[in-house]
Amino acid sequence: MPILKHAKKKLRQDKKRTLQNKKLKEVFKKLVKTAEEDKKPASVSAAFSALDKAVKKNLMNKNKVAHMKSALTKHAASDVVKEAPKKVTAKAKKAAKTAKAKVASAAQAARKKTTSRKK
Repeated sequence: MPILKHAKKKLRQDKKRTLQNKKLKEVFKKLVKTAEEDKKPASVSAAFSALDKAVKKNLMNKNKVAHMKSALTKHAASDVVKEAPKKVTAKAKKAAKTAKAKVASAAQAARKKTTSRKK
């Protein structure tokens, strides 16, 4: 036990801070665990917020938190069903080609108008 007055005060402060830090660590660990299980955007967002607060309070290293957030994002995205790429039909190709031609001709006409005004 400390003998000096300032050492006693420091011990009291440290005990209080230790309790607060333990509570915060429990909260963010719980939120990360639920985010991994649920894979819902709301739970992932809550976990991100808790992790950012842990960094702000110097409970965790920012690089470790970045790594955890990246892993959480990948984990949550792994469950999302990816859509199959749509096949491009001949009609769609032809429509795209005519649209490009129209845009090109409009741009060419606009260039002609601007050059005729300069003369």
